[in-house]
Amino acid sequence: MQILLKLSRWINTCNEWIGRFVGWLVVAMVLVGVWNAIGRYLGRAVGTNLTSNAAIETQWYLFDIVFLLGAAYALKHDEHVRVDVLYSRWSPRQKAAIDFLGTVLFLIPFCLLVIFFSWDTIAQSWQIQEMSPDPNGLPRYPIKSAIIVSFSLLSLQGISQAIQYFAIFTGQLEPQEERHESEL
Repeated sequence: MQILLKLSRWINTCNEWIGRFVGWLVVAMVLVGVWNAIGRYLGRAVGTNLTSNAAIETQWYLFDIVFLLGAAYALKHDEHVRVDVLYSRWSPRQKAAIDFLGTVLFLIPFCLLVIFFSWDTIAQSWQIQEMSPDPNGLPRYPIKSAIIVSFSLLSLQGISQAIQYFAIFTGQLEPQEERHESEL
C-alpha cells in the first residue's frame, strides 16, 4: 500500500503544480479580456481596429485551458460540487467507501470514455491542421488536444483519490479532515 500512496503523492504533486500554473493563466486571461474590451471601444474612438479575432480566440483558449486543466486540481482539493444531504452525516470510513466507489465506477470510466470518443476527432483535427473559420483566427487542433490532456489528468487524480479513499477505508491513512497535506 505504501507504494500506491507514494504514487498518489506523485500524482497530487503534479496536479498541484499544474493547478498553480493554471492559476496564473487566469491572470493572463483577464488581461487579454481587458485588452479586448478596451481595444474595442478605444479602437472605435480613434477609428482603427485595436483588437482582432486572434486576441478574442486567445481569451477563449485561455478560458478553455483554465477550465480543462483546472479540473484535476479542483478534484484534488475537493472543490467539485457535491450534494451532501446524507454525506455530511457519515463517518470518515463511510465517506471514503462511497467516494472510492464513485471514483472507480463513475469518474475514471467517464474520463476514459471521453478520451476514447474524442481521440479520432482530435487526431483528424491535427491531420488537417484545423484552423478557426474566422479571419485571422487561431489553429484549433492544439486547443482540442487539451481535452485529452485534461481528462488524462483528471483520471490520474481519480486514481490518486481512489488510493487515498481505500487507504482511509482500510485504516491505513487518516481521514483528510485530520491529516495535513505533508502527510499525504
